[in-house]
Amino acid sequence: MKFSTALIALAGIAGSSSAFQTPVLSAGRTLNNRGIQSALMSSTVDEAATAVNGNAVNGARRKKTKQERLELASKGLQVHTIGLSIHHASVEVREKLAIPEHDWNTQSNIITSTGIVEEAAILSTCNRFEIYYAASDPHEANARVMEFLAERSGLPVSTLRRNIFMLSGDDAVWHLMRVSGGLDSLVVGEGQILSQVRQCHSHSIEEDGCGGKVLSRLLNNAVAAGKRVRSETSISKGSVSISSAAVELSEHMCLKDLNLPFSEARLAVVGAGTMTRLLITHLASRGLERISIVNRSMARPMELQEQFPDVEIEIVLEDGLWDVVSRSDIVYTATSSPDYVIDKALLEENGQNAGRPLMLVDIAVPRNIGSDSAELPAVMPYNVDDLKAVVAKNTAMRQREMIEAELLLREEADSFIGWRESLSAIPTINQLQERANMFRQEELKKCTRKLSQNDNFSDRELEAVERLSRGIVNKMLHGPMSHLRRAESVEKKQAALSELSSMFRLDDEAGGRGRGRRRR
Repeated sequence: MKFSTALIALAGIAGSSSAFQTPVLSAGRTLNNRGIQSALMSSTVDEAATAVNGNAVNGARRKKTKQERLELASKGLQVHTIGLSIHHASVEVREKLAIPEHDWNTQSNIITSTGIVEEAAILSTCNRFEIYYAASDPHEANARVMEFLAERSGLPVSTLRRNIFMLSGDDAVWHLMRVSGGLDSLVVGEGQILSQVRQCHSHSIEEDGCGGKVLSRLLNNAVAAGKRVRSETSISKGSVSISSAAVELSEHMCLKDLNLPFSEARLAVVGAGTMTRLLITHLASRGLERISIVNRSMARPMELQEQFPDVEIEIVLEDGLWDVVSRSDIVYTATSSPDYVIDKALLEENGQNAGRPLMLVDIAVPRNIGSDSAELPAVMPYNVDDLKAVVAKNTAMRQREMIEAELLLREEADSFIGWRESLSAIPTINQLQERANMFRQEELKKCTRKLSQNDNFSDRELEAVERLSRGIVNKMLHGPMSHLRRAESVEKKQAALSELSSMFRLDDEAGGRGRGRRRR
C-alpha cells in the first residue's frame, strides 16, 4: 500500500466521528458568570464579624500550590478587596494595620495559609492599607481576611467594621484602577502611588508572592492604566504628592502660626527617606536655600546632598535632634519609627515650652508626632489628616482631568474584566480538545491497524499519518476556538460557550461514545 493510499484513508477520520458532524446551532442557556458585586459583599460584613468572633475560620487547610492556584483561576475566582484609607479611617486605625513593604509577602502568605483565600496581595502606604485577594468562596474568604485584620490590629471587630470598606468583582477592579491612576489619593494625580502599586505587583509575582494568575494580571493592568493616565492627561502636572501638600500647608499657615513669611522660616526634617526627598524637591521649587536633616545615619542625607547641590543641607545625627528643633521654625517628620519622635513630654523635657512658636508637620504613618503636643500653646502640630484643605483645592483644579482619566481607566478595567471572563472559556476549550482528540485516536487506531498489516508501510510513515491526523483536528478546531476568543462582550462570550457546548455535545460524552461503538 502506498503512502498516498494512507492519506486517502485518513480523509474519513474527521467525518466518521459524530463529534464533527455538522452541528445544529441552538440558542443555548446563557450562564451568568458576572462577579459578585459590592452590594453582596457589604451584606456579608456581619457574617464575617460573626465568623471572626466565633473563630469560625479554624483548622488549617493545606495551602494550595502555585499550579493549583493557576488552575483555580479558570474555575470561578473573583477579585475582592478589603481595606481602609484616609477617606474611611482615622490615622489611629491605619497605623495599627500598616505593614512595611518588606513584610508584604510574609503577611500575604499568612492570609492564604488556610487555603480559603487562593491569591492575595497587600498594598500598605501612609494613606491606605488594602488587601486584594481572589477566592472561589467570597463568604469564607471574607471571614478569613477579617480574622487576619482583627488578629493583626488587636482591634475589636466592631471598630474594624466602622473603618473598613469592602468591594468585589468589577467594583474591586475599578477601585484599583482609580488607586493606580491617582484618583483615589489624598492629592489627586500624585505619582508615588503608581510606584507603590508597581511594587505591589512586583512582590506578588516573586517566588514567595501570592499573586497567582488573576491578581498578578490585575495589578499589571493597573500599573499600565496608571501610566496611561499620567502620559495622556495633565492630572500629574504640578504639585501632586503628600510631600507637596505638606509644603503647601506649611507655606499657607506660616504667617498665621509663626508670624513670619515662609521664605524666612528656618526648616528642618527628621528622616531621610523617599518622603524627605520629595519634600526637599518641592521646597527647592519654592526657593529653598538651606535645611537641616536629622537622621540615624549619614548615608542617605549625604545622597540627598548630592541630589540637591543648590541646597545647603546640614546633616545632624539623631542625638542632635533637640538642638535642631530648638533653632527651627518648621519641623517636618517623615521617619519609619513605630514610636513618637516628638510629643508633649519630650518637648517639655527639652525646653520647647517656653513660648517660642513652633510648627510641626507630620507626614509619616505611623505618626511621628504625638497629638498631645497640641496642648502646648506655642506648638502647632499637623498630620496627614490636616492636609485635606490643601487637597480640596488641588482636587477642584483637577476635576476636568479626572473625567478624562476615568475614561482611560474604564478602558483598562474593561480590558481586565474581559480577560477575566475569558478564563471561563478554558474548561470548554480543554473539553473540546479532549473530545476531538478522543475521536481522533479512535479513528486513527482503526486506520493504522489496517495500514500496519502492510509490510511495506514503515514506522516513519505511520508517524506521518499520526501528525496528519493531529493537523486535521487542529485545523477543524481553530475556527470554533477563534470564535470563542473573539467574543467581545461578556454576554457574547457566555453565549458562545453555551453554543459550542451544545454544537459539539460536550455535556453528552456517553452519547458520543455510544454512537462510536455502534459504528464498529
